[in-house]
Amino acid sequence: MTGSAHLRELGEFLRHRRGELTPAQVGLPERAHTRRRVRGLRREEVAELAAISTDYYVRIEQGRLAPSPPVLDSLARELRLDADQRTYAEGLVAQAARTGHRTTPRRSPRPHVHPHLTRLLGQLTTTPAIVFGPRLDILAWNPLAAELLCDFAAVPESERNYIRMVFTDPAMRDVYPDWEDVARTCVEVLRMEAGTHPADPALTALVGELAVADRQFRAWWAEHRVAHQDFGSKRIAHPAVGELTLDWDTFRYAGSPEQQLVLWSAEPGTPDAERLSALARGTARPGAGDLPERRRA
Repeated sequence: MTGSAHLRELGEFLRHRRGELTPAQVGLPERAHTRRRVRGLRREEVAELAAISTDYYVRIEQGRLAPSPPVLDSLARELRLDADQRTYAEGLVAQAARTGHRTTPRRSPRPHVHPHLTRLLGQLTTTPAIVFGPRLDILAWNPLAAELLCDFAAVPESERNYIRMVFTDPAMRDVYPDWEDVARTCVEVLRMEAGTHPADPALTALVGELAVADRQFRAWWAEHRVAHQDFGSKRIAHPAVGELTLDWDTFRYAGSPEQQLVLWSAEPGTPDAERLSALARGTARPGAGDLPERRRA
């Protein structure tokens, strides 16, 4: 993504955001005598709220102009951007300034998991753990994570991406009872990375692949929604122990900031914790003990 592409994305993002707001939501009076031809706010209304000229704002939406920090701050305030949306918009402007109009960058190789994280995975026997790289590429995991979600080793390395698996592997819809919520969040996280990280041909290729492969991904990507998540909870349906709800937390490794360790846990003493312990006991035995073979998700 070149600098101009970042600005075009910013323009698209602002256009979608103003389309989600009504005059009443931003304190503008409804003009009964004026028929609205567009959904949401007009460009001139946004410009009025942000105290800039309509022409200035039009050029921003067209991707022809990078807003100054005060203007971007004003737009973020008047368009009611939340913290994640503001971070996304600021990242797009920063990336545009950093990359300018340089040629498309070379594809970066898939990183190798840091040795310290590999050692830590080997020591985590009762906690499911996965190491993610850029774009949520799956770099490493421990046996309990494989038992919980899927046999990652059976997935070709080039296809070992969490978001790709969520959208292209039908079994993931069985793993996650709330699949739509999980999938929507994946799109929002990927959209955030696309805007706030350096130009990444691999990310562009992933988005293109999923847009062609899945109608829902294509529709959700067009919504320009963004999210940044470091923790949360998910419901998981497991064939051996039944349904369990686990909390997950993300830890970025200072020695390799593009890699993050995700740990899954349950509140001690709860049925979820008991079911997770049953999985851990199974993976500790040769052949996974009394647990059935976990199919690929």
